Amino acid sequence: MRSIAGRVVLAAVASSLIFCMWCAYRGLSSVAAQQHTPVTATRLYTGADGLTHVDQVNMKFSPAAGEPATVEESEAVKTASSYVVRAAPGFFSNWHNADKRRYVITISGRAEIEVAGGQKIFAEPGRIAQAEDLTGKGHTFRVVGTEDWVALFVDFAQ
Repeated sequence: MRSIAGRVVLAAVASSLIFCMWCAYRGLSSVAAQQHTPVTATRLYTGADGLTHVDQVNMKFSPAAGEPATVEESEAVKTASSYVVRAAPGFFSNWHNADKRRYVITISGRAEIEVAGGQKIFAEPGRIAQAEDLTGKGHTFRVVGTEDWVALFVDFAQ
């Protein structure tokens, strides 16, 4: 009888440990699910040297009102207009500036943007460019590959 009681106690302790480990795992996995991959925008800006430079800007998110905790939104940006641009393969635009501050969000295709010092960045699906190089030498733009480059331009309100 004593060995049966011992086995029952051992089984209860083992079950409790397994249950606790499962709960801890579930807790960690829900925390991991809330850690999102950063969303970045490639910012083109005019430096003090009058040349266009780039840096990566992490977009900041906060909980979306009235939504589950897993839904976040960025800070709102006042916009003036938005429109879709399409450029054919091989299109090239020599040195120029952005005429307005805007987001350029590539939908399809691929383009190459060259800035100061020959640095090249790519405009491709899943990437956001934030064009702010309104003065200075500017940048070049070339559609690469065999398909049209299509992007959504979102002009900021001034």
